[in-house]
Amino acid sequence: MLRSLAIRDMLLIDRLDLEFRPGLNVLTGETGAGKSILLDSLGFVLGWRGRADLVRQGAQQGEVEAVFELSADHPGRAVLEDAGIGCDDEVILRRVNTAEGRKTAWINDRRASGEVLRALSDTLVELHGQHDDRGLLNPRGHRQLLDLYAGVDPGPVRAAWRALSDARRARAAATDRLDSLRAEEDFLRHAVKELDALDPQPGEEAELDQRRRLMQAAVRLKGDVQRASQALGDDGAERLALDALRWLEDAADGVEGRLDGAIEALGRAISELSEAQAGIESCLDAMDTDPTVLEQVEERLFALRGLARKHGVLPDDLGAHAVALRDRLETLDAGDQGLAKLAQAEAAAQAGFDAACADLTALRRQAATRLDAAMATELAPLKMERAVFQTILAPADPGPEGADSVTFEVATNPGAPAGPLNRIASGGELSRFLLALKVCLTGGQSGLTLIFDEIDRGVGGATADAVGRRLRALADGAQVLVVTHSPQVAALGAHHWRVEKRVVNGVTLSHVMPLSADARIDEIARMISGDTITEAARGAARALIGA
Repeated sequence: MLRSLAIRDMLLIDRLDLEFRPGLNVLTGETGAGKSILLDSLGFVLGWRGRADLVRQGAQQGEVEAVFELSADHPGRAVLEDAGIGCDDEVILRRVNTAEGRKTAWINDRRASGEVLRALSDTLVELHGQHDDRGLLNPRGHRQLLDLYAGVDPGPVRAAWRALSDARRARAAATDRLDSLRAEEDFLRHAVKELDALDPQPGEEAELDQRRRLMQAAVRLKGDVQRASQALGDDGAERLALDALRWLEDAADGVEGRLDGAIEALGRAISELSEAQAGIESCLDAMDTDPTVLEQVEERLFALRGLARKHGVLPDDLGAHAVALRDRLETLDAGDQGLAKLAQAEAAAQAGFDAACADLTALRRQAATRLDAAMATELAPLKMERAVFQTILAPADPGPEGADSVTFEVATNPGAPAGPLNRIASGGELSRFLLALKVCLTGGQSGLTLIFDEIDRGVGGATADAVGRRLRALADGAQVLVVTHSPQVAALGAHHWRVEKRVVNGVTLSHVMPLSADARIDEIARMISGDTITEAARGAARALIGA
């Protein structure tokens, strides 16, 4: 329930504090007095999208604060919990709009996004404005209204539609891929055969290149290495060193140890010479290459590099490239089997979607029957007991919302054919159809504050009285706010405010005043007779209030 509304520097309002109550709350006043400003301000604090120029001229910023009471099971608590905002028995919404257009919102003193604000407002307030019947006239919104009434969740159908769409895309993509592979089948088979025959290995190109360079260098360098081997071998340095070592050892005993260091050094030198000779022999063995082997290494190396250039990859990547081409060829060879599986998956998704649609259609048909009966019950006290409201379901192109089209049709007179609302119903009838439909749609929702902006336009007399009585019955145990020009509706309110313009120091401002019992009689008398309030009008006002 909306408990209070505080407005600062918004449009024609400089400062306004209103306290609302349960039951039927009525706001009246001359056209242009500022009743719509109250609704614009309330919509602003609730995060609704509306007019941009809300800040009062000359003010730095405008601000609106609304306080709502929440029951223990109010659905708004779930929204607040998801947003990480604590809540006791009330929620305080505050929103500021600067003169430059920047908007900032708080919920219980916590910064909140417009998305959270709007999600919360959906659980707090239901507004039915002067032009709200456009939604009723637009058949594109009728299916959503019926689903709202039925309380159905189109989620399973949406999920089934997504699964079907994914399956269709997967099969289409596989078909396109298979067609593309078939176009290059000859190339794939030749390339895979060629790569398999060569069987390239990672690192092979570098190894072959090193072997080739070594064998090429062998012819040029082998003579020098052989001469070095001879200089160090049995007929060279090693033999001379061994002779010197033998001579020194023979002389060592006669010089009392003076040759020990030389003998040890020479021994080490002989060991190093022996190691060097072994390395040289190993190198000579490697250089001892058959020309046929060099030719084979070069052929293999050139084959690897040529194939790498052909496929536009590095030689070391030929193996991985072969695997990729082989996978594509395997996909091609298994293409028909893969397409068959995807077709089966699509058929299963289609069956799942059809079943979900059928379930949703059945729920909608049941809801349509209930809605038609509920509308008949609601229309009778609104002086439209002879009108017939029908919810028409027809097949439609399948989509995420199912495979039904929903249209609301009416017949306002017995025997007259049913047809679309905008062609059959007059302005006053549209208002009553709207009221009846909104009553039906919101009947199962708890904790909502219902706001009706001139829902009684186009009707008068007994019909206006019927509309007022239905609003009063709707407000029993709930909260309804009504902006009205009808004295019959105003007379049935439990709480009454008058909206009027005043010029203060050359500035036009809107004021809202709660009306006492006498002031209320005068206000309803004004609504009956105009600017001049007569005693007869006051008597009529008393009669309306007492009726």
